[in-house]
Amino acid sequence: MSKKIFWCQNCLNMSTRPRISFDTRGWCNACQWMEEKKVMDWNPRQQELQDLLEKNRSKDGSFDCIVPVSGGKDGSYVAYTLKHKYGMNPLAITVRPALSLEIGDRNLINFINSGFNHIHISANPKILDRLNKYGFIEKGFPYYGWLIAIMSAVIRTAANFKIPLLFYGEDGEIEYGGSTESKNKALYDISYMKRVYFEGGYEKVFDRIKEDDDITEADLSFFKFPDESEISEKGMSFAHWSYFEPWDSYRNYVVAKEHCGLTEKDEGNTDTFTNFSQNDQALYALHAYLMYLKFGFGRATQDAGIEIRRGSMTRDQALNLVKMYDNSYPYDLIDTYLDYYQMSRGEFDGILDKYANKDLFEKVDGVWQPKFVPGEDFYI
Repeated sequence: MSKKIFWCQNCLNMSTRPRISFDTRGWCNACQWMEEKKVMDWNPRQQELQDLLEKNRSKDGSFDCIVPVSGGKDGSYVAYTLKHKYGMNPLAITVRPALSLEIGDRNLINFINSGFNHIHISANPKILDRLNKYGFIEKGFPYYGWLIAIMSAVIRTAANFKIPLLFYGEDGEIEYGGSTESKNKALYDISYMKRVYFEGGYEKVFDRIKEDDDITEADLSFFKFPDESEISEKGMSFAHWSYFEPWDSYRNYVVAKEHCGLTEKDEGNTDTFTNFSQNDQALYALHAYLMYLKFGFGRATQDAGIEIRRGSMTRDQALNLVKMYDNSYPYDLIDTYLDYYQMSRGEFDGILDKYANKDLFEKVDGVWQPKFVPGEDFYI
C-alpha cells in the first residue's frame, strides 16, 4: 500500500518529520501553535514563571539559575532577560563543542564580556570525540556526544553548585513541529531528554563506548546523568523558556546583537539563506545534511518555516529557497570531517548511504538526489 508524503499547507514541514501531526487543513502542529500563541492569555504562564523565580531567587547574591549558552542568539536572550528583566543572577554555562568555529568562539567571548558570570566546560575530548563518532555511526547524529553533554554536564554542574533551576531555550517539538506532550507543561525531566532529544539512543551509544578497554567510569562522569532520586532530593527543575512567553528567534537575535555582542557571518551558508544562527561548530552542517537524507528536509526548510510562521516570508518564497539550498552536500568540510572521525571517504559516505531514505532519494553520479519536488505530494 502506498504512503503519501506531503508538506504543511502553511509552512513546509514534511510529513516525514518525527512525531509531527497535522490538522484537517493540512497545517502542522507548529503552525497550529503559531496561531494559538497569538491569541492565548500568557498571564497564567507568566505567573508560573514568577512563582518559579521567587522560589529559587537568591537572598545572598549567589547564583539562582543556570542558562546553557553557546554565544548564539537564544541562550544569550534567555540569560539577558533573566538578569535584566527579572533581576535573577544566572550562571551561564557552555559545553565546548568539537570543531568549534571562530565566529562562535568570538560570539561567546562577546557574550561573557557583556556582563555575565560563566563557566566553560571542556568535557574529556577523548570521550566527546568517540561518542560523536559512535553517534554518527549508530544514530546518524554527528555530534551526539556533545548533545549529551550540553544536558548531562550542565545538570551535573548545577547539582554540584547546588543551583536547582535550569532554563533551556525553546522546546523544539512545540515550536518547530513534533510531539505536543509537553505543550502545557512548564517543566520536563531527564527521561524526556533521553527519549526525544537523544532519539532513544542514549543507552545504545553509551553501551558501545563502555566496551572500549581504555575507558573508565571516571572518564564518563560528565556524560552521565544524576539519577532521579538525586534530582528529586535536590529539587532540581528543568524548563524551556519558550513555555513562558511567545518564542521569537528573530527577536532573540536582535536582543543578543544589541546587548550581548552577537555577530553574524560575513558570508552566507551553503545550506541555508540565514547567517546568524548555528554558527558555533562545524559539525552542524553535517547534522543538517543527514537530517535531509533521513527525512527529506534540511536546514533551509527549518529556517523558512520559522520565517513563514513569524510572517516575514510567503510559502512560495520559502519554496524557492528550499529548492536552492536544502540539497547541500558539505563538500567544503569533508576533509575536516574525515580527519575528525578518522575515516576514509568510502567509510564516511557509507554511513551517509546507511541513513539515506531510499524511498525519497536515489544515487546519481555518486550523490544522493531527491525523487520528490519540495511542496508537491509524493507517494512511496
